[in-house]
Amino acid sequence: MRKRLAVLVLVPALWLVSNAPQAQQQQYPLADMLAQKIIDKYTNSTCVQLAENKSEKPTGEKAQMEQRVIAALKADPQMRQYFINKIAAPIANKMFECGMIP
Repeated sequence: MRKRLAVLVLVPALWLVSNAPQAQQQQYPLADMLAQKIIDKYTNSTCVQLAENKSEKPTGEKAQMEQRVIAALKADPQMRQYFINKIAAPIANKMFECGMIP
């Protein structure tokens, strides 16, 4: 009887824990999509490419999109934290590899 009760309690608990990251990812699908684009850009670029792109300013539609994203991140502190937590490590690691940060 105890084993059955333990199983009845453990199975739903394990299900909730295993599905927690999915729930978090679905909370901000646009932030996930943008974060993945940025992560891909940094991981797939050479150090020379990153240095060249650093000085370029976006123009036209890309600049407008960037402004909208920044406004959305400023308006929603939780989304901003989620987004920054997602991209910080890959960007910092690549910049360190490229000698862009000490």
